[in-house]
Amino acid sequence: MRFLLILLMIASQGLAQTTRYKVGLIDLMLLKRQKLGAITLTQQIGADGLELDMGGLGKRPTFENQLANDSIRQVFMDMAKELKLEICSLAMTGYYAQSFCGREEYQQSIRDCIKTMKAMNVKVAFLPLGVQCDLKKDPSIRDSVVSRLKVAGKMAEEAGVVIGIETALSAKEEVALLKEIGSPAIQIYFNFSNPLKEGRDLYKELKILGKNRICMIHATNKDGVWLEKDPEIDMLKVKKTLDKMKWSGWLIIERSRDASKPKDVKGNYSANTAYLKKIFQ
Repeated sequence: MRFLLILLMIASQGLAQTTRYKVGLIDLMLLKRQKLGAITLTQQIGADGLELDMGGLGKRPTFENQLANDSIRQVFMDMAKELKLEICSLAMTGYYAQSFCGREEYQQSIRDCIKTMKAMNVKVAFLPLGVQCDLKKDPSIRDSVVSRLKVAGKMAEEAGVVIGIETALSAKEEVALLKEIGSPAIQIYFNFSNPLKEGRDLYKELKILGKNRICMIHATNKDGVWLEKDPEIDMLKVKKTLDKMKWSGWLIIERSRDASKPKDVKGNYSANTAYLKKIFQ
């Protein structure tokens, strides 16, 4: 009986370890923005889920989002369910190039994203502050960024969802920014590549932010080599750090493509997915 109990304990620990971290892909990076093929490709690659983009933004007041269409959205949800995949997040990547801190219509785009999240039962949205709202390069826009994120945070709180922002700031500066915003619905969508390109300590940055300020992680670096061959990231140390923080959640692969085969979508993302699953699951 004791031996059986030990086996059950080991099995339950293995299950907890497997489900603690999930590995996801991004339809935009699979070159299948809001296309059903992104779901089937994600399943073929072996990831646990997919981040769907909200569509282009440009000069429109809101995203060009076909997921706002009930019948189209349902097809995406049904296919994901059939293939046993999760739609882990929605991404507002239109704000990489557009100005979240300057556009008059920003509330409509946030509202539309949250409406789609609710309809799809998605709990996290990705909001990059982008090149035009880079607080490191232009501190003068801080008041605008904070005031708008307070509004977005209130909208997200009312809907019971979280908006994860990506900034160019250090972890210490992001902690201060989040305190200024003052909303639990605005958190950090951490990206490994940001501290690495600035020469900061990736592992210390994670610890400074802590478990409750990180909603998701872009487990990625710049393109060049696969994650398993990247000398800048000790992935076992990353896992040890996150384990110690008691963080759990989604690791989303964005880049880290082999520079010699940049267009080999399936090859690049299959290799990175397999590696992350080996380390984290």
